[in-house]
Amino acid sequence: MDERFGIENLAELGGVTRRTIRYYVQERLLPPPLGVGRGRHYGPEHLERLLFVKSLQEEGLPLAEIRRRVLEPNSAEGALDLSRISRASWTRLTLLPGVELHVAGDVRLPPPSKLGELSEWCRRHFRRKEDVDGND
Repeated sequence: MDERFGIENLAELGGVTRRTIRYYVQERLLPPPLGVGRGRHYGPEHLERLLFVKSLQEEGLPLAEIRRRVLEPNSAEGALDLSRISRASWTRLTLLPGVELHVAGDVRLPPPSKLGELSEWCRRHFRRKEDVDGND
């Protein structure tokens, strides 16, 4: 099976933006897309590399160290361990500025009226630090 991804699909699957994909290609963290012009696409190896880069970032490694590991794939620490990478679908709801609710993809969302009630509860019970400091 010949899997091909457009930049939008690759970004979505990798949990990043299209801009991040372009930056990673520029920084040689990802290989350039295949094809030319409107036929440009990415393959499974791009997604695998993208997930590897993200896993290293989540460990707190700087881009210079990630680049070294990507460009030296024969080093033990540069080997891709797919068992360390977990993918899950989440819905992110902004209840008010600074307060978000993250809901796993397999959890059914409540009706909009109930989400409105939750948002109102958050407005009453969450205060920004500057609001609290200004009222003392």
